[in-house]
Amino acid sequence: MNTIIYFIRHAESPYVAGRELTRGLSAKGQQDAEQVRLTLRNRAIDRFYSSPYERAIRTIKPLAEERGQEIHLIDELKERMIGDITGSSFYGAKQAVYRDFSCSYPGGESSREAQRRGAAVIRELLNRHSGQTLVIGTHGDLMTLLLNAFNPRYDFDFWESTSMPDIYKADFSGQEMIQVTREWRA
Repeated sequence: MNTIIYFIRHAESPYVAGRELTRGLSAKGQQDAEQVRLTLRNRAIDRFYSSPYERAIRTIKPLAEERGQEIHLIDELKERMIGDITGSSFYGAKQAVYRDFSCSYPGGESSREAQRRGAAVIRELLNRHSGQTLVIGTHGDLMTLLLNAFNPRYDFDFWESTSMPDIYKADFSGQEMIQVTREWRA
């Protein structure tokens, strides 16, 4: 029996400098979190996991609450910090860290480092919950890097194509990702 992971990229969240951990959702983000609930309400889901960032938690919270299930927070599922990109555009910095997985900016984390910490969690969850269905509240960069750990076709172009929120269903046979489908996008 396959293990299914729904990777749910967080909904829209207003940017507030210095509040990465505590930023909530915008009004549109709250509406989209409700759409996430409606999209997945008839799916069998065994466990909920999330980044500790408030925007990721709030995106999956309506679905978890409807089912009376707890959201388990895992620090290693936090978003990758790009770091100080002074002198570079945000877009250019993102391209650089995807082009070279060892590239990092001051105070930031390379793609390789972020992927290593996140993929270790996914592999452990696949072992612990074999044959079950999981929801993971996540972020655009980390979701891309997690999928890339199992299939290199998930790259900068994929990251660029994602929306807030976004739902990807990944089917795993053991530790092998055998199929990914986009279930919904904002």
